[in-house]
Amino acid sequence: MVRVDLRGHGESPLGPGYELADMADDVRAALDAAGVTEPPLVVGHSLGGLLAAVYAGRHPVRGVVDVDQPLALTAMQAQVQQAAPMLRGEGFEPFMAGMFDAMRGAMDDDAHAALAARRRPRQEVVTGIWSPLLDLTGEELGALVDEIAAGVQCPFLSLHGLDPGPDFAAWLAQRIPTATVEVWTDDAGRPLGHHPHLMAPERFMARVREFSAGLA
Repeated sequence: MVRVDLRGHGESPLGPGYELADMADDVRAALDAAGVTEPPLVVGHSLGGLLAAVYAGRHPVRGVVDVDQPLALTAMQAQVQQAAPMLRGEGFEPFMAGMFDAMRGAMDDDAHAALAARRRPRQEVVTGIWSPLLDLTGEELGALVDEIAAGVQCPFLSLHGLDPGPDFAAWLAQRIPTATVEVWTDDAGRPLGHHPHLMAPERFMARVREFSAGLA
């Protein structure tokens, strides 16, 4: 298993830019450095899920697991563009905190606070990565999403702790026929939130192993 801190994340340095293709190629470089030669199963959460799809269009893979990142990016574009002054100004930190608060789902207060204490969003990184949402028109963003989806020619597990909506599965199937969509809730039927892999780690690992075992 190889775990990667993307450029501008964790212990990785800032990058000269944050183009999705470049960041996906960073992952390939990390796998090369680790001596991985066989096509991998690529698992990514949030931005990592989007990059896993981009990676699959650029490099051989066995399959992709996208954790809580709906590829239908145009659904969130209007909200991001409306928040552009905050994202690019002094309101960045409260905006990010509010966004993660809204996505906590069934996560309890202690776990949510612990996760927030570890989170260190960098303004230039977030606005760089979100440049397609901030700067492209809806048609341009839709074309980019379709291009990314068209590159996925492998089994694709789209696993969500927040419901991406009743039309999402059909939307994704039109673009990635190999896709499987799952939405996880807790025992009370509440959405697990943006971090289903943290909320149900044993279930998550079992599902990834099951998915991996079914790949050619």
